[in-house]
Amino acid sequence: MRHVRKYLVKIGINAAAIWVASAIVDGVHVTGHGTARTVLTLMVLGALFGVVNTVIKPVVKLLTLPFYFFSLGLIAFVVNALMLEIVSWLSGKLGISFTIDHFFWTAVAAAFVVTFVSMVLNIVVPDQD
Repeated sequence: MRHVRKYLVKIGINAAAIWVASAIVDGVHVTGHGTARTVLTLMVLGALFGVVNTVIKPVVKLLTLPFYFFSLGLIAFVVNALMLEIVSWLSGKLGISFTIDHFFWTAVAAAFVVTFVSMVLNIVVPDQD
C-alpha cells in the first residue's frame, strides 16, 4: 500500500508541475470540461509523464551524454522539453487535451517550469519510505 501512495504522490507532483507550466507558459494548454475533468486530465498527464520519464528518458540521456558534459547539464532542459513533446503527442493519440504550440522555446520554457516546480514539491513533500 505504501508503494501505491508513493506513486500517487509522484503523479500528483507531475500533475501540479504541468498545471503550473500551463498557467505560466504561453503556448502550453491543458483543457477539460469543468474543474473535475481538468484535474483528471492533469492526473492522467502526470502518470503519462512519469511513464515517459521512466521508460524513454534514460535512453535519451544515454544517447545525449556527451552533450550533458559540453553544455554543463543545460541540455537537460532540452531533453525534458522532448519528454513533454512526447507526452503531448501521446496525449493527442489518447484523446487527452494537452498541447504545446512550438517545440523549442515553448517546450523548453515549460520544461524549465516543470523541473523547477517538481524540484520544489519533491523537497516540500517528504517521501513515504
